[in-house]
Amino acid sequence: MRAGVRVGIDPGDARIGVARSDPSGFLATPVETVRRGRGDVRRIGQIVAECEALEVVVGLPRSLKGGEGPAAAKVREFAGSLARRIAPVPVRLCDERLTTVSAESILRDSGRHGAKRRAVVDQAAAVLILQTALDTERASGRAPGEIVEVDPHE
Repeated sequence: MRAGVRVGIDPGDARIGVARSDPSGFLATPVETVRRGRGDVRRIGQIVAECEALEVVVGLPRSLKGGEGPAAAKVREFAGSLARRIAPVPVRLCDERLTTVSAESILRDSGRHGAKRRAVVDQAAAVLILQTALDTERASGRAPGEIVEVDPHE
């Protein structure tokens, strides 16, 4: 297992959940929810710099059968923008099937409702994405997901 803080991202249409790991890469915790739109990639870049992150893990929405649709295309575009912004820190895309649904369920079961739940569900989904990536790396010994390639001439 590589040592170093990882940042997890759950990009949605309105909000982006952000989580981070501890320096040992063992446990993911929520950081903040970033409003989607102008300045969002810059803010995430600031978080990555503040954490001195080893890498960023972005949740890639796939269908239950593993295919990719319009939502995945949007995430790939976002991940490319982020990768260019924070290079040389690598960005990885990791399968995030059902993480938002799981996060909603966990928060509902813990008694959070309505606006309170919506305010933190993106962070909770980011925690689940990152924790899954950390657990996968610990079990396999390999970095999770697929690396986002950055064209150095862009």
